[in-house]
Parts: sequence; structure tokens; C-alpha cells
Amino acid sequence: MNTAALRHRPESEDCYLYTKGLLTLHFHTAKDDVAKVTLIYGDPYLTVLDPATNKPVWRYQTLAMRKIGTGQTEDYWSVDLRMPYSRLQYQFLVEGADGTTVLYSDRGLREDTPANRTENVFRMPYFHELDRVKTPDWAKETVWYQIFPERFANGDKHNDPAGTKPWRPADHPGREDYYGGDLQGVLDHLDDLQALGVNGLYFCPLFTAASNHKYDTIDYFDIDPDFGDKALFAKLVAEAHKRGMKVMLDAVFNHIGERSLQWQDVLKNGEKSRFASWFHINSYPLTPFNDPNQGAKAPQYETFAFEPHMPKLNTANPEVQDYLLNVATYWIKTFDIDAWRLDVANEVDHHFWKRFYQATQQAKKDFLIIGEVWHSSQPWLNGDQFSGVMNYAYTEQIEDHFLTHKLDAESLVALLTDQLMMYRPQNDQVMLNMLDSHDTARLLTVAHGDEDLAMQALAFTFTQTGMPCIYYGTEMGMAGENDPDCRRPMDWSKLNGPVWQRVHALIAFRRQYAETLGTGTTRLTVTPSGLIKVARNGGAHIEGYFNTTDQPVALTVDAALAQAYQDGQLAPKGFALVVL
Repeated sequence: MNTAALRHRPESEDCYLYTKGLLTLHFHTAKDDVAKVTLIYGDPYLTVLDPATNKPVWRYQTLAMRKIGTGQTEDYWSVDLRMPYSRLQYQFLVEGADGTTVLYSDRGLREDTPANRTENVFRMPYFHELDRVKTPDWAKETVWYQIFPERFANGDKHNDPAGTKPWRPADHPGREDYYGGDLQGVLDHLDDLQALGVNGLYFCPLFTAASNHKYDTIDYFDIDPDFGDKALFAKLVAEAHKRGMKVMLDAVFNHIGERSLQWQDVLKNGEKSRFASWFHINSYPLTPFNDPNQGAKAPQYETFAFEPHMPKLNTANPEVQDYLLNVATYWIKTFDIDAWRLDVANEVDHHFWKRFYQATQQAKKDFLIIGEVWHSSQPWLNGDQFSGVMNYAYTEQIEDHFLTHKLDAESLVALLTDQLMMYRPQNDQVMLNMLDSHDTARLLTVAHGDEDLAMQALAFTFTQTGMPCIYYGTEMGMAGENDPDCRRPMDWSKLNGPVWQRVHALIAFRRQYAETLGTGTTRLTVTPSGLIKVARNGGAHIEGYFNTTDQPVALTVDAALAQAYQDGQLAPKGFALVVL
């Protein structure tokens, strides 16, 4: 047995409360190395008389753990239990495929003896309700739709910036181009979005800024006049809520725009500015700089990346914290928004995000917080900072198999299983799963224009744990390379067209079975014939079969939704979703 691979971490994603009083334990072993794992557990204060010594010893029970998945190098084991007095001590009896046994305890590895079974145990001292990580239930039934406001629809010509271009979906936009998209355009198309089936609207930044993308904020307390005003935004939120749609705004708190009052004061007054401590400034006087990768001198102040127009905020400063928390709660209390998406969230300190969590939860019950983190995110997902993150670490694996063929099916299944096991299920359930966005090439472009391939990857994503998100225009079959080409004007001529119908059907399926797909368990495998199988268990049992081979595969199922499935054959690029 590979004892070096045995692993368990108390009070983490390996030991957590899912619902009140229900504790889940996970245990890690080397792949295909262990035959059985048994939990030895009991109340720490319950004893029984040992007949050999006539002394009280810990009274324990045993419970077999079940293997719930296999990753690249690990097998995952799990067990659920309730304790009558809401406290637990425990350890693991591990039986290797080679017949060896060992106890895995809080003090390391021990021989399996009667004495060792009652000592060196892990403790869960008490099942405190406040220790249970909670994420909003409504979010687990949400299909999001991301809107880049400047390119969605031009509903009001009167607020068009100077030099606004004609609305041409075939254009390849430059970084400084404007097409006049605004909030009235979104309001005009709310019924179209409702007909598509989405029930969450995720807006890229709406606040006053100097650019077309608005990630260089000038005023966090106002709507950019290119988009409209606060009265129009209030109407938009109200109309969205009438249609059962939640609203998520984009908060850029890592940095601010160079035209902001605060940074302009620093430029004018230098180290005497009352806002000097709001930023990370290394020396004065301040002068413009270029990317040091191009051979320029090191910058005098810290920024987002090496973008001189986006100075980085010092969120360790209490004044900055209070200012940004006022921003966060203002839009909740005044306009009743439902969620924040946090830009460059991993570059902001954890102390601030903990205050942010408390402030937003006090402002609105079941408020959703999604951080932009492109890598492993455990530090932010312990119930005191974010609900979930933009799940690029998950969805990039899907692209690497379905669209670019960098991964084989077995590797995909292993990597996705590893990702799911990295977090508590309540966090997995509110991860934002998107195959493209304003920061990436569009789905159809990554699929080299192959609509069937793009729809297969999208269907697979819709069967996964986490909140699916459609980038505006995906339902129209829009293409686009990396930013800024992925931000073309919306092609409204394709409304209700063939691609729209296919995306609509996927959304309808996801929402019809929201209980199972939103909160049910997920098991990923590869069948002997090479199909990727997704098994979801919850309110119903749903199976998805995906053919990513280059040959038709025999399959006999009664499909509720399918592509390229006919006469018992699932063709390449095909899928079949089955409700049992």
C-alpha cells in the first residue's frame, strides 16, 4: 500500500457540514491502491468498560466508506453521518489491495490494534451551525447570461459617444471602438432573454469609466452616461425581477481608473494628497511608465498588471475598505441587486473580502458572491469570503478535450473529478461555469466554426455541477477571437434561428431538472465503448452520454434531449441526455 498517498484534512473540504447536522467525511488514497476504507467513529465522551482492564475506553462504531470518484492520481472515498450529540471523534482503517492494513489518525499512521483504535483520533468538537458553509439555494437553479453592455443592443441613440460606429455584427472591433450599446437596449430585449430561458443577468461593469469596457472606474456610485442613468437601471432591475431573473453586477475593487477623483488628486498633490495612502506608491514625483517587459524602468506605483491607467487600490487601508464597502452595499440596498462578480479578486487581500462578505450578507440575505479566480481557490471558499468563483480551472479542461483535443477522455474525467473534490459541494454548486467570456475567444471560434462540436461541449457543461453561463451571442452562433474580437456587436438577425433553438433546448432541460443538476451528486466515467458518461443523482437520476471518438458508438437509451443520436447509434459530436 502506498501509505504516503493517504490523506485527510479536518474541518475542510474533507470534513464539512452540508445540511444542518449532516457531516460528510472524505478520504484520499492512491489510485487503484486501496480495497476498502472503514471509518472508526463515535462520540468523544461515550465510553464502555474494557473487560481486560476493567477501565472505561472510548465506545466506537465502524462504517464502510464508498468510493465516489477517481482522479489523476487519487481515489476518493466518502461517508455521511449524523451524531446524536453533534460531536465526533474518528479515524480511518485502510485496507490495501495488497492485503496490508493501517490506521490513519490525527497523529499519523498506526498499527491496527485494539488500543490504537481508541487513541490518536481526529476531532470534530461540535457541529456549529455557523461553521456550515452556506451558499444561496436560488443560485443553484440559475442559468446566467453575460452581457457586455456596449455591444449588446443600442436602445437609445441620444447617449451614443462621439464617433459611435454603425451596428455591424461582422465587424472586428478595435480596443477604442464604440457601438452605442446601453441599458435601454437590454431593457428592450428582456422578453427575448426570457424566451431564451435564462434567469440570471451578469453585467460587465456599468459604472462611470473612461473606456468602452468600463474596467477603469471613475465613479462607483453612478451609471456611465453612455449606458443611461440610475433611474433606468432601477427600472431594468425591477423588470428583470418581474421575469424571475436575478441581477449580478461587476465590481472592480482591485484597481481604479486614472481619471477617478482619488487618483487625479494624487497626481496633483503628490504625497500630500489625502488619497496618497489609498494606493501603493513607491516614489515621487509620479511619471508615466510603460510595461517593463518592453525594457522600461520599474513603475513608481502598483497597477493592475502593468496598465498605468489602472492604479491598484490599497485595500489594507481602512478608509479604502470603508469606501468600497459603501459601494457594495449601496447597490444592494438602493437597487436590490442579487450578486456581485469581483474582478481580479485573487489580487485583493483576504481581510478585505471577509469584511465584504459580512457587509453584503447583512445587506441582503442569500446574496451571491463570485470571485474572478482562474486557479485553485480553497482560501476564498471557506464560508467567509466568496460563494464560488469563475470556474475556468474546470471549464478549460472541457475545452481541452471537446474542442482542442489536448486531453483524452480518461484524462478529462480524472481532472474534472479532482476539481470537484477540491471544494465542498455547496461551493461547487455555485461555481460559474462558462466556456467563453469577454476575456476569451468565443466558443464557436475555439470549435473552429463547428456548431455541432460547440453544442456538444455546451451540453456537457450544462450537465455539470455549477451554474452554467451563456456569453451574449453564443445563442446566435457568433464567432470572435480573443479580446477585443470576442466583443463584436450582437447579431440580432439570428434571433430564434437554428443555433438559438439548440441553446434554448439546453437551457430548458437544465431548468426543468434544476433540482438534480443544481444540487445532485456527479459521477464521471468513460464507458468501455469510449463514451463519456455523466451520472447525476438527486431529485431524479440523469445520465448524459457524449461521443468524442471519431466513430459511431452503439447506445440504446430513451433520450430526453439528443444530438446526432439515431437508430441506436450515437455519432461523433453527438450526445444523449436521459432521465431515469
